[in-house]
Amino acid sequence: MRDKVLDIWPEINWIKNVELKEKVLNCWIYAVENSVLSIDDLKVIPFSLLLKDCKISFMTHKRTAVHLSVEMAKIMMKNFGDEIKIDMDTLIAGAILIDVGKLLEYELKDGKLTTSAAGNLVRHPFSGMAIADRFNLPAEVQHIIATHSKEGDLGKRTVESIIVHHADFVSFDPFKA
Repeated sequence: MRDKVLDIWPEINWIKNVELKEKVLNCWIYAVENSVLSIDDLKVIPFSLLLKDCKISFMTHKRTAVHLSVEMAKIMMKNFGDEIKIDMDTLIAGAILIDVGKLLEYELKDGKLTTSAAGNLVRHPFSGMAIADRFNLPAEVQHIIATHSKEGDLGKRTVESIIVHHADFVSFDPFKA
């Protein structure tokens, strides 16, 4: 399973901290092993069940959000210099993990992918944070997972969370009807 996760998530190798990299990988392994979905399903399922006729896959959306996050952070650090501090390992780990909880939201009903009753009650920012906590990821990474979606709108986001939040929506909002 390890190699299969690294195959769909080569960006995990961008994380320089070996311990953090391993924890991120273990979160994804756990999520896949506890999901109704397979690794191959992630390459073809729509990235959102909220969008009618969505043709963008889960992994295409996810990897795009990670790439956007990294590029935005690089530009910000280049332009703002010492005035901004961005922890790239935290940012990358958080961006990779923001939707890991979605794997626990899904169920198959009559061969069709839907959100389970539990998934409707405990959305992916919460289940994703629980997975991250299970593997002792730092609070800063858990914060990104918890605040990347609308659930984070009432709290104060770290700079890494602000970047990931916007990267996620930049790769989502253009596909809304």
